[in-house]
Amino acid sequence: MDNISEMEVFVRVVQSESFSAAARALNLSPSAVSKQVGRLEDRLGARLLNRTTRQLSLTEVGAAFYARAERIIADVTEAEQAVSHLEGSARGTLKLNAPTAFGRLHIAPLIAGYLEAYPEVRIDMGLSDRFVDVVEEGIDLAIRIGELSDSSLIARKLSPNRRLAVASPAYIKRQGAPAAPAELASHNCLVYTYRAQRHDWPFEGPQGLETVRVTGNLETNSPEILKVNIVNGVGIGLLPLWLIGDDLRAGRLVQIMPGYHAPDSAIYALYPHSRHLSPKVRSFVDYLAANLKGLVEQPEEAKISA
Repeated sequence: MDNISEMEVFVRVVQSESFSAAARALNLSPSAVSKQVGRLEDRLGARLLNRTTRQLSLTEVGAAFYARAERIIADVTEAEQAVSHLEGSARGTLKLNAPTAFGRLHIAPLIAGYLEAYPEVRIDMGLSDRFVDVVEEGIDLAIRIGELSDSSLIARKLSPNRRLAVASPAYIKRQGAPAAPAELASHNCLVYTYRAQRHDWPFEGPQGLETVRVTGNLETNSPEILKVNIVNGVGIGLLPLWLIGDDLRAGRLVQIMPGYHAPDSAIYALYPHSRHLSPKVRSFVDYLAANLKGLVEQPEEAKISA
């Protein structure tokens, strides 16, 4: 067998948790499966599996190798499908990662429609606001908001991302509404901690780019916690339209300094380079692009004058 075949046998053994089950799935004898795994270990110069009479377990090296090998086998399978009669047929498991609030509010509601259209796809969706290494963690598709630094990944823009300074009517009645960014320095500004230079808020306005240093009595890594407290009148926040659009339309929040907004960024779909983009990834990215339009539509009636 060639190297890929040995790798495929090893992956199936780990997934099946036994040599005999893997042998049945691969239509091989248990001894042939054991020999292939042994040959792979000899070639790598490392033990991949701990074997006992009752169970198998991965060694530390084996676990690291398995994570890569599983991805490679999946890529080989998808590459074969891309040039076969299955071209254009989305199927298999799509491992997806998205920021917590955005995923919950804007990705989760779309899943049912996608799965109805593509019944042979299974979605494994994770939500996280931390930086996710797409390649290392075997992610097929990640949603990112803001600046991109992964030059090794392919990025497709799904939607612009605009952030506005907002407050509740109660806060404005109590503290007044700043007319320009410099006035934010004397207000209670609630801060999102996952943003670089989080206390320096940049704004684009009539005079170009301005940055103001802000402080406040609440900092959190959750944009949803920020929004709840801004709605409750605690202070002013700099939040994206995809999070606050409904609150602006309902009057729970209003935009302050209507002539200013944070520099625009974007919402992206990121996926690893591949000679043949798998139908499941392509179809899901196309589906998102078609359904995420309008996230930055700004309700004019929600603005206030200084």
